[in-house]
Amino acid sequence: MSATMISVDTPGPAATADSPLLRRLVRPGAAALSGVLLFASFPPRPLWWLAFPAFALLGWTLRGRRLRTAFGLGYLAGLGFLLPLLVWTGEEVGPVPWLALVAAEALFVALACTGIAAVSRLPAWPLWGAAVWIAGEAARARVPFGGFPWGKIAFGQADGFFLPLAALGGTPVLSFAVVLCGFGLYETARRLPALRRGAVVPRTAAAAALLSLLVPVAAALASRPLVQASAEDGTATVAAIQGNVPRLGLDFNAQRRAVLDNHARRTEQLAADVKAGKEPRPDFVLWPENSSDLDPYRNADARQVIDEAVEAIGVPTVVGAVVTPETGKLRNTIIEWDPQRGPVDTYDKRHVQPFGEYIPMRSVVRIFNDDVDRVRRDFGPGHEVGVFDLAGTRVGLVTCFEAAFDDAARDTVTHGAQLISVPSNNATFGRSEMTYQQLAMSRVRAVEHSRSVVVPVTSGVSAVIMPDGEIVEQTAMFTPDALVAEVPLRSSLTPATRLGAVPESALLLLAAGGLAAVAVGAVRERRRRADDAVGDPA
Repeated sequence: MSATMISVDTPGPAATADSPLLRRLVRPGAAALSGVLLFASFPPRPLWWLAFPAFALLGWTLRGRRLRTAFGLGYLAGLGFLLPLLVWTGEEVGPVPWLALVAAEALFVALACTGIAAVSRLPAWPLWGAAVWIAGEAARARVPFGGFPWGKIAFGQADGFFLPLAALGGTPVLSFAVVLCGFGLYETARRLPALRRGAVVPRTAAAAALLSLLVPVAAALASRPLVQASAEDGTATVAAIQGNVPRLGLDFNAQRRAVLDNHARRTEQLAADVKAGKEPRPDFVLWPENSSDLDPYRNADARQVIDEAVEAIGVPTVVGAVVTPETGKLRNTIIEWDPQRGPVDTYDKRHVQPFGEYIPMRSVVRIFNDDVDRVRRDFGPGHEVGVFDLAGTRVGLVTCFEAAFDDAARDTVTHGAQLISVPSNNATFGRSEMTYQQLAMSRVRAVEHSRSVVVPVTSGVSAVIMPDGEIVEQTAMFTPDALVAEVPLRSSLTPATRLGAVPESALLLLAAGGLAAVAVGAVRERRRRADDAVGDPA
């Protein structure tokens, strides 16, 4: 019986020096494949369920591995995941920035996988392993340069069964449930052959494996009542303008007036459609980020174009502009434009994008890629939460890249937002998957905070999202359009909104506890071996 137990609880033999080459490549290949499966689970593919076999395969790859081996396997998994996921970052500047970003971000995946391998020796290891993965996501969302949360597992689950968990504990809990379920799937499969043979499997081990599958499912089912789309505070009719850009790529920044004219023209067309009864009159209009790269405070022509468009539609309009003060850094600013009074309120983007809106270590980066000089003057971050009162509706502003950060959307809701707008500019990234990845983030945020989310984008995909994550209006890419929809307004707070960073902090403590237990166990084992060596006459 003891021999049977050992065969159940220990991993298979590692490849030795005289193993066939194919055998040596099995685990590295499995690690890379797990990353590819994770990538395939992300939008625009509706294959969210692939995340579960991805983590099951990753669990098989890492369980019981030495830490150095686990780091290498984890790095391969990170490359398999992030290389295709982030390919859009090199859309117009070549492969060097893309490869550099992936190489750096994959290190976080490798470190998380090292921790997972360490805690895989503990009882109920899927629980500890999933918490360690969340610790890796948390680190990646904060460092370096303010972090890069793109690729959180939660952002691939906008169509998934576990999405209601976003309303319970935010993206950390949603990610944790998916990872836990994947590891639990592997652990359950690992135990089944022994059970079929009638071998003795510890009850606690079998229970932990099953609970890793059942608890996330039960929690998701229990969280479904948190997902609501009813109108607590009435409704608002909102319009989102997609003016389009003259042509793809970074060169659109040299055609700033054309971009502004496109958005003004499409707004004036909407005004004509409203007057003709073809469209309902909106309560307010939302333009995207960078819809006016000409500073309307310093450029009279730009101000006149905006004034005429807003006067034509006759309702408050939100304009994304680049503000260029005489000195200091640029500002990526969202302006509330009143049809009678002009600009009345502003929000400056708080999470500015490193290497996109500002260049850290510019002189060093220039050695590898002189495209950094396209960003001639850095943008600076704002410091105030953006919530506009638009015709009686409290609208929270989350500008583009900010949608990836947990605090950005939550701050607007805790400051009274009844609806969230995510003005974005994806023209730089062409027809890549980036816009669909970002749209999925906005869907997750809608459920997380139980708010309608409107996504106006310069070149697509613009969308109107209900508080339950459903897209009710959507544009095509690189097509001028205007979306008009009636959306519910809500003011109640989900548990995720109320708790803020508490769920993530609890999972980080869980991860730390697991790693501490491994460290303590290792110290005790070394002491035991030292004592045995002292007591051995040889």
